[in-house]
Amino acid sequence: MIRTIGRTTNQEIIIDFTLEKIKEKPLEWYWVDISEPTKEEELLLSSFFHFHPLAIEDCLFRLQRPKLDHYDGHSFFVLHTFNEETLEAEELNLFVGSNFVVTFHFPPMHELDQARERIMQNPKGWDRGAMHATYQIVDEVVDAYFPIVYKIEDYLNEIEDQLSSNVCHLSMDQVFDLRSDLLRLRRTIIPMRDLLYRMMNSERVNLQQIEKAYFGDIYDHLLKLADMVESNRELTADIRDSQMSINSIHMNRIMMILTTVSTVFIPLTFIAGVYGMNFTNMPELEWRYSYFVVLGFMLVIAISMLAWFKYKGWFNLFKN
Repeated sequence: MIRTIGRTTNQEIIIDFTLEKIKEKPLEWYWVDISEPTKEEELLLSSFFHFHPLAIEDCLFRLQRPKLDHYDGHSFFVLHTFNEETLEAEELNLFVGSNFVVTFHFPPMHELDQARERIMQNPKGWDRGAMHATYQIVDEVVDAYFPIVYKIEDYLNEIEDQLSSNVCHLSMDQVFDLRSDLLRLRRTIIPMRDLLYRMMNSERVNLQQIEKAYFGDIYDHLLKLADMVESNRELTADIRDSQMSINSIHMNRIMMILTTVSTVFIPLTFIAGVYGMNFTNMPELEWRYSYFVVLGFMLVIAISMLAWFKYKGWFNLFKN
């Protein structure tokens, strides 16, 4: 599917025009969006726009990391958006020239719909041409990162509060899933940050001062996102260590209980073993009250040991 928007040299705004009009009617600037392309639409990159073969190859063979390449007559950007459900990165390719922007992507992207709407609602931006459209696209892509990062951060803060009140039932699998999600975000946000830095300092892009201010704002957003991702990764590491410590303490408590029970029964088992031997000459076996005396002695030993453990404070270790 191809969507178009542009402005003629007579300051006339035209929407959803055919590509042939680009050659028939001189345009001040235009934006062509190629979404879910067919084979025929893929061929337009070379046959109609005459983009560099290496850039076209990067478009068709996914998934490239965010980057910026310069060719004769245009610059080529690779941006990443995120699937909100799976957090998998999806590639968005931009060809930016002095008077045009061409976006090429396979999955539909709501960020481009929002960028198109913002361009339509801001007539003042039309005077800044194709670079203004590029700014709107990149800004929408980066702004879409924030809800994802905030969602993970809120979840981590909730887990941290639960850990502090000892009511957290988080499994280690969930912690590693969160770290995996943050790693996916990091693999996109850090290269996007470097891309914006390179873009603002590249002589080939040739940004005006006002345009640098706008793209600098996006760069600041990416710096903030990168810091948030790194701090959240550190928080997941702390949560992982805390969870492992809690599990270790719980296991130690269980082992303490088992050790206490075993310690109490060791002397009792010894006495039972002694009088369970089948020797003929065991005088105590002939005494009428020997059974009750031995049971009483065993009971005294058990109570004495439990009292000693309580005096030493072992029972306090069993409490949550």
